[in-house]
Amino acid sequence: MPRVYLDNNATTAVDRLVLEEMQPFFLERFGNPSSIHAYGQEARRAVEEARERVASLISCEPPEIVFTSGGTEADNAAVIGAARALGGRGRHIVTCMAEHPAVLRACEFLETQGYEVSYLQPGTDGAISPEAVLTAVRDDTILVSLMAANNETGVLGPIAEVGPKLKERGIVVHTDAVQAIGKVPVHVEDWQVDLLSLSAHKFHGPKGVGALYVRRGTPLAPLLLGGGQERGLRGGTLNTPGIVGLGKAAELAGRYLPEMEGRVRSLRDGLEEGLISRIVDTQRNGHPENRLPHVMNLSFSGVHGEALTISLDLQGVAVSTGAACHSGSVAPSHVLVAMGLPADRVQGALRISLSRLTTPKEIDTALAVIPGVVHRLREAAGVRFF
Repeated sequence: MPRVYLDNNATTAVDRLVLEEMQPFFLERFGNPSSIHAYGQEARRAVEEARERVASLISCEPPEIVFTSGGTEADNAAVIGAARALGGRGRHIVTCMAEHPAVLRACEFLETQGYEVSYLQPGTDGAISPEAVLTAVRDDTILVSLMAANNETGVLGPIAEVGPKLKERGIVVHTDAVQAIGKVPVHVEDWQVDLLSLSAHKFHGPKGVGALYVRRGTPLAPLLLGGGQERGLRGGTLNTPGIVGLGKAAELAGRYLPEMEGRVRSLRDGLEEGLISRIVDTQRNGHPENRLPHVMNLSFSGVHGEALTISLDLQGVAVSTGAACHSGSVAPSHVLVAMGLPADRVQGALRISLSRLTTPKEIDTALAVIPGVVHRLREAAGVRFF
C-alpha cells in the first residue's frame, strides 16, 4: 500500500540537505558556542551563519534573531515578555479567538496577572478585518498579537494592513508566522511587526528549534534566565545542531518560495477541486483565495472527522482534523467554532496540507482513496447523499 503524507501543517520531513549540514555538529564539531576555545568558536561561527540565514529569509538584521526551542516558546516569550516589559505603560492586549494555543494560553495566563485581553472573532470565512483590529485598540493597549496565517484553515491575517498603523500609535505588534514561513514571502519591515515567531520543523528543518525576531529597541522581559545567551533574552546553552539545521532550512525555504506559489498551489487546487466534485455535500472552510498555497480545510457532511482521519490512515493517507497539539482531544476545533460554523460542519472537518516534497502521484492516490472512505463511513452511519 502506498503511503501518502498530507499533514505538513503538523510537521514536515527534514530535507536531506538540512540533515547533512547538521550531522557534523553532533560528532566532530560538538563545541559549546559560548566557549572561547577553538571548538567553541567553530560552533559559534556556525550559529552566527544560521542567524544570518534566518534574518535574510524575513528581511531583518541578524542580531534581531533570538533562537528558541520552537514556535511555542517563541510565542510565549513574545506575548508574556512584551506584556511584562510594557506593564507600566498599560495592560490591554488584543488578539484573536482563532490564534494558536501558544498565544491563547499565554494571554489567559496574563489575565490572571491583571492584564485585560480583547479576543477578536473571525468571520465565517476565517478572516479578521483590519477595521476590527484597529477598533479594538485603546489608549492603554500595549500589544497586538495576530497570526500571519492560521494553522488550521491557512487563512492569512491582516498583519500587512494593520502593522504600520499600529506602529504609528506606539503599540508593539507580534505575529505568529510559524505556518507562513516558507510558504509566502515574509518581510518584517513591510509588515512593521516588532516580534515574529517561527519554527524550523514547519519548513523542512528539525524539531525542537525555532526563533523569535525581536526588532531592535523593542522592550522584552526574558522568560528563561541563565548565562546571558542571546543578548540576555534567552538563557541556556544553544542547540547548535538544531540551529544549523534551522539556518539551512531557512535558506532552502527562500529558494523554494516560487515553487510553493506555483507547483504546490496547483497540486492543492487540483486535489481540493477533485474532492469537492467527487464527494457531494463537501464544503470548504476558510477564505477561498486569501490563504496559504498548500493547505485546505474541508467538511464532509455525515462523517466524523476523527473517524475519517483514522480510516484514511488505515488506507495509507495521513491527514488531520486540526492542530497536532490537540492530538488525542475530542474537543471540536476552536478555530472553526470561533468562525461560527455549525456543529456538524465542525465535526466533519479535515485539514489537508501539502509541502514542496508532495508529488502528483500522491495527489492521485489521495483522490482515489478519500472519496471511497467518505462514502463507506456515510453508509455505515446510515447517511445517504444524492
